Amino acid sequence: MSREKIVVLDFGSQYAHLIAKRFRMLGYYSEIALPSADVKSLEGAKGLVFSGGPSSVYDDNTPEFNSEILNLDIPILGLCYGHYIVQLGYNGKVGKGDVGEFGFATLNFADAMGGDESKCPLFKGIEGSQQVWMSHQDTVFQMGEGFEVVGSTKDCPFAATQNLEKRRFSLQFHCEVKDTPCGNQIFQNFADYCGMEKNWDQDTVLNIILENIKKEADGRNVLLFLSGGVDSTITFALLNKALGQDRVLGLHIDNGFMRKNESATVAEAYRKFGFTNFIVEDASESFLKAIAGLTDPQKKRMAVGENFITVRNEVTARQNLDDSWLLAQGTLYPDIIESGGTKNSHTIKTHHNRVAGIQELIAKGLIIEPIRDLYKDEVRAIGKKLGLPDELVMRHPFPGPGLSINVLCNDGKPDAKNEEELPLAQKELDEIKLDMFCEHCTQSLKRSILPVRSVGVQGDFRTYRFPALLAFADEGDGFYHFPGKREKIEACSSTITNAAKYINRTCLKLFQRPGIADSDLKIQEGYCDRRRLDQLREVDNIVLTELHKSGWYDKIFQHLTIDLPYASAADHATFVLRPVISEDVMTARFAMLPADLLSTIVHKIAELPFVDALYFDATNKPPATFGWE
Repeated sequence: MSREKIVVLDFGSQYAHLIAKRFRMLGYYSEIALPSADVKSLEGAKGLVFSGGPSSVYDDNTPEFNSEILNLDIPILGLCYGHYIVQLGYNGKVGKGDVGEFGFATLNFADAMGGDESKCPLFKGIEGSQQVWMSHQDTVFQMGEGFEVVGSTKDCPFAATQNLEKRRFSLQFHCEVKDTPCGNQIFQNFADYCGMEKNWDQDTVLNIILENIKKEADGRNVLLFLSGGVDSTITFALLNKALGQDRVLGLHIDNGFMRKNESATVAEAYRKFGFTNFIVEDASESFLKAIAGLTDPQKKRMAVGENFITVRNEVTARQNLDDSWLLAQGTLYPDIIESGGTKNSHTIKTHHNRVAGIQELIAKGLIIEPIRDLYKDEVRAIGKKLGLPDELVMRHPFPGPGLSINVLCNDGKPDAKNEEELPLAQKELDEIKLDMFCEHCTQSLKRSILPVRSVGVQGDFRTYRFPALLAFADEGDGFYHFPGKREKIEACSSTITNAAKYINRTCLKLFQRPGIADSDLKIQEGYCDRRRLDQLREVDNIVLTELHKSGWYDKIFQHLTIDLPYASAADHATFVLRPVISEDVMTARFAMLPADLLSTIVHKIAELPFVDALYFDATNKPPATFGWE
């Protein structure tokens, strides 16, 4: 007997599986399917959700969609790109909007609803104006036949629509992300409208994972790359539970990109919990050689990923492990999505666990990835269910490439594209009206563009654009005023990135060494070598130490320290603080650290002689990714 379900049609959205996860967390089984699916394959579906996606509906190569699906006599909910598909399916009109929306917006119920949210089944139990999360450039200009407006935002008149006769709904915003607080209620209401009954829980998830491990291993032993992060650690625990420690070997590789004393700390934590089936391999020289001279972030990631395979082969040969051993990875679904790993998704950044060598092993059935369909918060819930301590489960994420992807590199050669686009970005920034700060801030504000590029994600597309830098009043000794109100900073940041074509981040200046003028800071030739990594380790360690001491380590999702080759001399650098709050990695908000904590961190970093400047990345995701590469 088939299980009743809500099926999510994946148009390539960064958030498609997050939709399915939300329904599962609410207790309803949900699956992913292609929008080209045959209607017969959707048997058992009580409702359908059309995801967002990176394409514009008027692009030449849009995801293939089986329009017969719209004839099914079950409720359908379209989100973002899915919003357009629903409207076009009933002769609506869609095109590129004059203004895009990336980040927060306020949804207001339509006046036609007369203050009674029950007119729209999706909004049952939801009152007043609601914060929602937007990530779109296209917009609906004319609704489809039979649709009515049930919600709008300042820049989006058709943000929520319905056709109750056809049982069709479409929303411009992403209610699957945590930053739409009423999102779970909307999904609960949709499940109720579909007539779904509860049929999914975490015990079921755990049992399925354990059974899948046994089935995929098929009597073979498993070698797991252990980064020391949450994902690989919980994967290790799952493999041990399913197969036993005698059939599992954990390999922690010190690739030279670890944080200060990280490898020793990881090994001690594993021994403390009772893991004895792991070894530590110092392969730092091998990895540093693999990325020597590389500046392109994608090539760096690929080189790191491929070298993991090389080191793995060397270790297995030395340990006399035969070819029957499988390789396991702690891959999460966001890794697959951002690497362009589903049919309609765009590559945001290639993760080390999705390089060519790994893909070949996957194709041969030689890789086990027990948590590949889960998100970070789901994985942590599994870890706690397995009895792992918070010391391991609640660690900040630390991916395999480690600090290597936090060191931006440059070959020192002129970049024609940068030289052409930097003035255009500066012109954009100068023309954006920023009047949401106090008078003191507005009068002292200086705007500039950092001459480096960073990775972002906007409308499910990968962007590679410049960060804006805002500097307020110099308070003496090189320390700069930092506005104390989060909503002011967030509004400013969103205003810039929503309006700009060449900018995808907004940073605030915290410190610039006295005696160093803005004109002294220039792009230096710099690569990811041991010297720069050691400098980054020192800065990063100051931040993490103070976060632990203050109790703020457990209040944020992750902190990244970014090293920019932007300085007054080749052996100096500028650093960026990037604290973020997130539930599922797919969206995030920058973390507003307390003023006294931030001040302590900034003053301690300023004492390091190689630090020329220090910035704070005040950008949400989207439009920026967590890291800069």
